[in-house]
Amino acid sequence: MLENFKVYLIEQGYSEFTPTGKPSTAYDYTKRVNKICLREALSVKYLAENIEIYIDKYGPTGNDSAFGKRSNNAFINALRRFGEFVASSN
Repeated sequence: MLENFKVYLIEQGYSEFTPTGKPSTAYDYTKRVNKICLREALSVKYLAENIEIYIDKYGPTGNDSAFGKRSNNAFINALRRFGEFVASSN
């Protein structure tokens, strides 16, 4: 599912690689979604089925908002894009 998410991000215009060839946003967001799964001890499938709970949890007013804001909001932004991907897959 995460590989499909990466393809979705690329199709949405997110870059896969920087101009110097290093992994970029599509790769980073995929990695951050996986990190949330590890942190929460849940499967990617479970996260997908309950994405709104985790967007709220890591969002601006959630219990884990400080973690969501890390790296210029990369974690919450990755969760939001994952939510869009899940919605588009249904």
